[in-house]
Amino acid sequence: MRADAGAPPPLDAMWPMTVPAVAQLWAEGLELAPGATVLVGENASGKSTLVEVLAVALGLNPEGGSAGARLETRRTEPDALPLVVERAPGAPRWAYLLRDETLHGLYTYLEESGPSYHHLSHGEAFLAIFEDRARGAGTYLLDEPDAALSFAGQLRLVAGLVDVVDRGAQVVVATHSPLVAALPGATILEVGPWGLRPAAWDDLELTASWRQFLDRPESFLRHLR
Repeated sequence: MRADAGAPPPLDAMWPMTVPAVAQLWAEGLELAPGATVLVGENASGKSTLVEVLAVALGLNPEGGSAGARLETRRTEPDALPLVVERAPGAPRWAYLLRDETLHGLYTYLEESGPSYHHLSHGEAFLAIFEDRARGAGTYLLDEPDAALSFAGQLRLVAGLVDVVDRGAQVVVATHSPLVAALPGATILEVGPWGLRPAAWDDLELTASWRQFLDRPESFLRHLR
């Protein structure tokens, strides 16, 4: 994805251009690696905003679903930036977005013409939609899927992501989970005040913090007082 050189540039002082990762995307473009890309970073680092910008550029409903999904509650997502999406010749156009914070509305929208997801737990409903929609080649954006999932659920999600990547899909996942961030073969981008930068799983602050906590949870929590 790259800026459309023929379009008026967005104002630097206006959101979402005030998000460093989005500003970097506009200035430098973003080439998504084949397979999976994992976005990690603290709250308010810009992970979700970046996913929303990517989703809108792909023509997806920013509240979730495919390009044809017609649901809208209270619009809080950024307007479309003038971005050009370049695909390899013959690349599939199918894409789907799943966002934890808008799943309730997506469940309601989908059950109008299909199965009810509201009778399932939050995590089971999320996995059911993912496994039904992510069946093959395409582009799949997942924003903080770990929020809905237990440890076992995250393992099931990672297994599903590995499977769909093996079938030719391209995946972008924003996560706070070291388990999801360890997705085999994924390119990791750390999001923060610097924008976007490549990172290794072992070097992530996320990974180090969880290791410290699991090694000595009582000592770790004592320092929070």
